[in-house]
Amino acid sequence: MSKDTLAFIILFMVFFNLSAQDILGQWKTIDDNTGDAKSIVEIYEEDGKIYGKIIAVFNPEVEFRTCNDCSGPHKDRPIVGLVFIEGLKRNNDVYEGGTILNPENGKTYRCRLKLEEDTDTLQVRGYLAFFYRTQYWKRVK
Repeated sequence: MSKDTLAFIILFMVFFNLSAQDILGQWKTIDDNTGDAKSIVEIYEEDGKIYGKIIAVFNPEVEFRTCNDCSGPHKDRPIVGLVFIEGLKRNNDVYEGGTILNPENGKTYRCRLKLEEDTDTLQVRGYLAFFYRTQYWKRVK
């Protein structure tokens, strides 16, 4: 293998790894109805899957609330620190195959995450059958 070929392969692998990591980090959630910032979410990888947890909220009235309407292991857990995105896997340019929990009503939906072209905007979509709701979160810098 020539040096040029090896350099190209290494460059490709580095670029591919960086683009795969773009979704990881902290994101500011934006309420799709009001446009107001609601919380900071940390998207992280564990055992090859993508998860998200709420690490801060902007409304002090929500800061110490628990997920009263949730069921299972999320029941009565504090909102701050709650892992509410679970088990997504990368499929080309989207992350899917997992779930997202709405702590406001305790309902769980199928989830899909996708970076917008600017890479500072994350499209977050929750599905229930054929219906879905989409939010756009902004990267925390």
